[in-house]
Amino acid sequence: MKKYIILILAGLISWAGIHTSNAQSHSKPNYLVEIGIPDSLYSKILDEQRDIWVHLPNNYKADGSRKYPVVYVLDGSVQLNSLATVYNNYWGNYLPDMILVGISNQSNRTRDLTTSKVETRRGASYNNENGGAENFTQFIEKELIPYVDGKFATTPYRTLIGHSFGGLFTINALINHPHLFENYIAIDPSLDWDNQKVLKQAKLKLATENFEGKSLFVSLSAEQLHMQNDKISMANVMQDTSDFTLFARSIIDLSNFAGKQKQNGLSFAWKSYPNDLHGTVPLPSMRDGLLFLFDWYQLESGQTFSNPETPLAELLVLVKKREEKLKRHFGYLTPPADEELFNMGGYMYMQFGQLNKSHVFFTMAIKYYPKSANAHDSMAEYYSTQDDAENAIKELTIAYEISGLDMYKQKIEKLKEK
Repeated sequence: MKKYIILILAGLISWAGIHTSNAQSHSKPNYLVEIGIPDSLYSKILDEQRDIWVHLPNNYKADGSRKYPVVYVLDGSVQLNSLATVYNNYWGNYLPDMILVGISNQSNRTRDLTTSKVETRRGASYNNENGGAENFTQFIEKELIPYVDGKFATTPYRTLIGHSFGGLFTINALINHPHLFENYIAIDPSLDWDNQKVLKQAKLKLATENFEGKSLFVSLSAEQLHMQNDKISMANVMQDTSDFTLFARSIIDLSNFAGKQKQNGLSFAWKSYPNDLHGTVPLPSMRDGLLFLFDWYQLESGQTFSNPETPLAELLVLVKKREEKLKRHFGYLTPPADEELFNMGGYMYMQFGQLNKSHVFFTMAIKYYPKSANAHDSMAEYYSTQDDAENAIKELTIAYEISGLDMYKQKIEKLKEK
């Protein structure tokens, strides 16, 4: 019999908790290989090979038995590490299982992420190739997303994360290409670009267009708002008119405006980080941004599930409500909980002698994860404890057909010998 007596309660309580893992280290030159699968594709639109890294959930199965939302992060060679660290610490109750895709912007970064062409910037000549964001968006829409969708088990529920020029790109994607993503995290976005062109577009569209079902989180690194005047703070930065504060003032302007546009249906939040610089703000922004974007995913009444005194009818109502909530947000039916949590519930209630509840939890595991050999094996253990060898063999046979593992065949033979 599986080991479950000690860990079950803690596991069920984790419906209201978090999963943790060690952060990846930059000390190894190939650390990205440890985080995600390195891959690349040739872009006809960009006429060049583009690198990506794909970080798969621990429970990912290539057989298509389950599909996953996708998070795309720009500057993936730098930012995927932070994203994976946040995700690995909060997946479970706080964040759903997701596929993370890091998009490389190591080459032609300014060209691909800036939204219009400029010849001068901050009073000086600007010679970097720029203004190719629309072209890069076409690459993401017509080549990258189809490539990822064709190779991995994905759903159309997508999130885009960008920092600095990538944040500018992210805001532009929301207002000009809203069909591509449901969620957006714009970290220290360079909204001062080209005389605040995207900022002006965003304010117009946020005031007049519908963004129902979309969510945006914006962040600002506020440790040094003015490079030459340390007396400039969040309290007085909007009164400053110098170019030194245009970057911060642009972000605050957009954020204050977006927060007032309740009529457009956009779920919006923003946060300033007084102890972070431009280079350090991505990590806390990803944490707070993802928790905001998926605040609806968190399980309500976690203690109710782990309380043996909760009536079965109440448990079923909670599961159904969660299923409906997730479908409402994702736009498609998805399991209301991880398979292992259903299994742990089944074992817990079996240990407490509440066999009706136990059977229901094992049944739900099979319902939501019909291609899981483990789910059928767990139900077989339930039947075995009830001396129902016939049904136990049926479940083990299904588990064997799904997995082909000899361990299930051996269990069947032992039951037949009794």
